[in-house]
Amino acid sequence: MTTTITRTATLVGTALDRVDGRLKVTGQAQYAADMPVDHAAYAVVVSSTIARGRILSIETTAARAVPGVLRIFTHENATRFTQPAIDWMSGIVPAQTFIPLQGPEIIHYGQQVAVVVAETLEAARAAAALVEIAYDARPPVVSLDDPQAQRWLPEEFFGEPMQYERGDVEAALRDAAATIDATYRTPTESHSPLEPHTAIARWDGNKLIVYEPSQWMIGSRNYLAAIFQLKPEDVRVISPFVGGGFGSKGFSHAHTVVAAMCARELGRPVKLMLSRAQVFLLTGHRPETVQRLRLGATKEGRFTAIEHSATVADSYAGWFIEPPALTTSFLYSSPSVRIRHEAVKLNMPAPGPMRAPGEAPGLFALESAIDELAAKLGIDPVEFRIVNDAQVDERDNLPFSSRHLVECLQLGAERFNWRNRPKEPRRMREGDELIGWGVATATYGGLRTPASARATAGSDGHVIVEVATHDLGTGMYTIMTQVAADALGIPIERIECRLGDSDFPRAPVAGGSQSTASVTPAVQQACEELRRRAIELAGEPVDYARAARLSGGTLSIMSDVAPGDEQRRYAFQSFGAQFIEVRVDEALGRVRVTRALGVFDCGRILNPKTARSQMLGGIVFGIGQALLEEGIVDKRTGRLLTDNLAEYRVPVNADIGEIEVLFIEEPDYALNPLGARGIGEIGITGVAAAIANAVYHATGKRIRELPITPEKLL
Repeated sequence: MTTTITRTATLVGTALDRVDGRLKVTGQAQYAADMPVDHAAYAVVVSSTIARGRILSIETTAARAVPGVLRIFTHENATRFTQPAIDWMSGIVPAQTFIPLQGPEIIHYGQQVAVVVAETLEAARAAAALVEIAYDARPPVVSLDDPQAQRWLPEEFFGEPMQYERGDVEAALRDAAATIDATYRTPTESHSPLEPHTAIARWDGNKLIVYEPSQWMIGSRNYLAAIFQLKPEDVRVISPFVGGGFGSKGFSHAHTVVAAMCARELGRPVKLMLSRAQVFLLTGHRPETVQRLRLGATKEGRFTAIEHSATVADSYAGWFIEPPALTTSFLYSSPSVRIRHEAVKLNMPAPGPMRAPGEAPGLFALESAIDELAAKLGIDPVEFRIVNDAQVDERDNLPFSSRHLVECLQLGAERFNWRNRPKEPRRMREGDELIGWGVATATYGGLRTPASARATAGSDGHVIVEVATHDLGTGMYTIMTQVAADALGIPIERIECRLGDSDFPRAPVAGGSQSTASVTPAVQQACEELRRRAIELAGEPVDYARAARLSGGTLSIMSDVAPGDEQRRYAFQSFGAQFIEVRVDEALGRVRVTRALGVFDCGRILNPKTARSQMLGGIVFGIGQALLEEGIVDKRTGRLLTDNLAEYRVPVNADIGEIEVLFIEEPDYALNPLGARGIGEIGITGVAAAIANAVYHATGKRIRELPITPEKLL
């Protein structure tokens, strides 16, 4: 019997409240550190106080004398591990290539050099403070400008070339009517999620169970299985709620391995919670960059040449390389383009992906340089971008599946009242404050990867949907429920979506803004197939309870979905436009963002309420990047001085003015059946450049180094 389902979307596209909202606001949502585990011991990490050198000796006598101390692990008695090779297909991706507690070598400040395990957290902390370590310290290399630093040219970033050229850039620059040659700098930035990183590990025989906040449970499971030489099915990672991650919880961290090692050695569960300072040091960061832009254009404003050269901080502890120039190779139309990336090995903790890695620092430089070139030619910066809109991805010579950047710019300009913007800087003032308006393009890739889902109807008529995906506050619980409700044809009250468990069907890392585009098609397919099967068993109207009883108590459907050959036929990319108003106190140099407007082309919006929330968060993130966030390192010792939320400044409510978010809803059915692209990262892109451009419009001063502080303006 063949049953045709007519899809009548009633919930997808509506502003449904978060289905997990009540659990969170009432404190019932259990995060990793909240998980009740019987007879748990507590582990505290001891961090190195030098950035380069060797351990000469470790004295633990006083620490071991603290009542309740169970064991102290150092490189002298820790389990020896072999780091497995990075394997993206299997999800074996460590956050850093360096495994701690394996030898006396120190390669960055804050490195894990000992772990104290005790009956109580207080005893473990007290003992950790008594561990005495003698070092043979050497001068660290921690600056991009250090002539002693080792430099190298990375080849690719997730399959995309990091060294690329088309046309003749030098000839085009010589012949251009106007050129710009400017250098931009961005500092080290930290994720600083509200929930610190935690790992609770317990062993059940040869089976390992881990509770941790994760953006990739399948990856964490497979990595732990590889490093402990277990079968993947003998490891389970549980992470139902994540209190923010921004990339810092995407790959497998060494502290989880340490917690599992301690638990196995002691034969009891171990809870390891990183301190806030250790979160800054041991869970990745956005590395420092220096970027040179050389642009050439005709007198009408059409690009003739774009060169984007980036030098980025690398680490002896990691593998991740920030790619700021990558987007430049295709964002605008130009016959001649050259991008270059140079990495510099430093005695710094391993960097990692942080919300829009590459795009966030790269668009600050590119979109600032474009504003400079437009001003030099006397062309409105919105019009300059429209003139240079690319009709195809000129790097890969592929048509975009959907591209509405021009519409974003035009709608944003109309909504922001851009036509009233004076062309020259320093033309708007109110009292002691200069007012300026700036604009920049936003963009991020439209990714989709394989995912699976399971939908199970019970004899009570309720349906459970399970996927090993993640909700970092992004709204995944909610949009999964909406997609399932439409596909099943039942109210949301009869649906329970379960995620956050590696035993559930596979899902990709919650990074690269790919979860929505990958997971929701799997949920849709599983639920539609469940509905078909229920109709075949129980007839019209759909009676899931009867169908489940006829199937022996439950009726379950598993779906596996993956993108097809469209990945080779189209370039998938989201676009947007950021419009910013700043007010600058000329005497104090204080900058306030008083108005922000983001207009985005991200395909179909599954839930306008949660989508708006994501964009608001991204824009606030960008305000922090532009005006506040800066990791400061002591060049003599390699110590990160801003390893707390007092010295490392992030925006608070008082820093944020009016923010408006608009969507151009053009479904992208080439990407998936729902027409939706991910939205988690595009919101931050372009914001810092739009702010810098607005500051120039207000003051006439170009600030090419983030953050934009009063010292730089004055």
